[in-house]
Amino acid sequence: MELNDKLEKLKNILAKLDNVVIAYSGGVDSNFLLKVAKDVLGEKVVAITLNAMMHSEKEINEAKKYANEFGVKHLVIDIDNLELDEFIENKKDRCYHCKKYVFNTIKKIAKDNNIEYVLDGTNIDDLGDYRPGLKALEELNIISPLKECNLTKKDIRVLSKEMGLKTYNKPAFACLATRVPYNTRITKELLTKIEMSEQYLADLGFNQFRVRIHENIARIEVGFDEIDKFFIKEVLKNTSNKFKEFGFEYVTLDMNGYEMGSMNKDISN
Repeated sequence: MELNDKLEKLKNILAKLDNVVIAYSGGVDSNFLLKVAKDVLGEKVVAITLNAMMHSEKEINEAKKYANEFGVKHLVIDIDNLELDEFIENKKDRCYHCKKYVFNTIKKIAKDNNIEYVLDGTNIDDLGDYRPGLKALEELNIISPLKECNLTKKDIRVLSKEMGLKTYNKPAFACLATRVPYNTRITKELLTKIEMSEQYLADLGFNQFRVRIHENIARIEVGFDEIDKFFIKEVLKNTSNKFKEFGFEYVTLDMNGYEMGSMNKDISN
């Protein structure tokens, strides 16, 4: 299917839904979906962003900014994932329980606002990684129109650029809990440490990165084309010192660079 045909199919799907709530993170996918939905449905779109420890403050602020630019009604709801035992325990099905908790919250808000349909930004590429959260979306009848239209991440970036969206080249971002190995308990302090470390890398100018946690070790992943930035002794030394200030005992650089879902290597779907 041609790219423009996929876009037209997306518009047709949205046009049939009337009022919708969109689970909105401000990332590449949900930002694209929100803009198309706004163009098709106008005032019948509500964006909901859940503010939790698993999301960085930077991501929340960007979501507010983009939704405001679109002129979309935007609700930012505070939730506490640390009230969820399955999230804290961090078993391999953590994402399933977390998504169920999150989208039950969104569905309740939608119902309170007399809105029947809840949408999310899952795209066809998301089916290729270990994503137990997709099962929760299916059980709760969440609509994933980007997936229905066979839109890939690349498709969405291309269309976003054509539409003038600032997120067209935004790096992929995921819940901060994905930096923690399964069966390592998740705490507020641990998530804060990850957020501070990744913000430090962003301030250094890195584009795509993760700070993975292995007990008292920080394993830094950056885009392979950016690894040479660490070849400067001062950058290495300052990064090590800063991360140790954040509470790590050892700081390492992964020679393979950034790899999406690297914590899921030993898990089969």
